[in-house]
Amino acid sequence: MHATPITGAQIRAGRALLRWSAQQLADASRLGVATIRRADATDEVPQITAANAAAIRQALETGGVEFIWDHGRGVGVRLARHRMPEGEHADFVSDGNEG
Repeated sequence: MHATPITGAQIRAGRALLRWSAQQLADASRLGVATIRRADATDEVPQITAANAAAIRQALETGGVEFIWDHGRGVGVRLARHRMPEGEHADFVSDGNEG
């Protein structure tokens, strides 16, 4: 699990980059659409469980979103260089820290 929580603004921006609706993110993360809407209704860290935040993060990362952390310049998202082709979904995305 990641130490830095994602924000609602990052969730909205990630969905926009992928052109995903709230329903598409709900399907990809196996969560309810109400949970997605609640999570991206705020600019700050959403009031959702850690497990739900992890599911949302994993779905967006699998779709090709990279999260950018503050480091003095603010949080954000961007598309990964090796984005998954549209319609394809990976079962697991490595963050390089498994071993």
